[in-house]
Amino acid sequence: MIELLAISGSLRAASTNSALLAALAANAPSDCRLAVYDGLGLLPIFNPDDEGERTPREAARLIGAVTSADGIIVSCPEYAHGVPGGLKNALDWLVSRDAAVGKPAMLVHASARSLYARAALAEIMQTMSFALCEETFEIALLGKKPAEVETILGEDANRQAMRDAVQGFVDFIRGR
Repeated sequence: MIELLAISGSLRAASTNSALLAALAANAPSDCRLAVYDGLGLLPIFNPDDEGERTPREAARLIGAVTSADGIIVSCPEYAHGVPGGLKNALDWLVSRDAAVGKPAMLVHASARSLYARAALAEIMQTMSFALCEETFEIALLGKKPAEVETILGEDANRQAMRDAVQGFVDFIRGR
């Protein structure tokens, strides 16, 4: 069984990125389990002085979840042409650890317009030595109301596309 961890870079209650990750989890193939990390807003601001024995509980939980996962799926919005601070902060907690080194990762997108954030996130994660899957997945949800998002994500063709995307990532993990 492949264990995947999904992280949304958005803290919004009605986040399309979080909705996409929840839908990916609900439609994951039977040979994997996809858990969505829910502690992004609880992480303290990264401070290297707080590493080791002083690592805050929520940071330790994130580090443990990333370490034990077989792969990571990340979806994030673009804020001012960049990666949201909360997601960057979460990644910073992983920088001096081995959790990211060689860890398979896949980027998924809820907007076709987040090109700057995509490039920045890929650069950050490659610098951290994540093993980025070249394949990405996108469903355009930007600007949709929650009911519309639910309808789009519930369409049979999109559910199959999500299943195929996660299966492709699982195959990438197994092929390493």
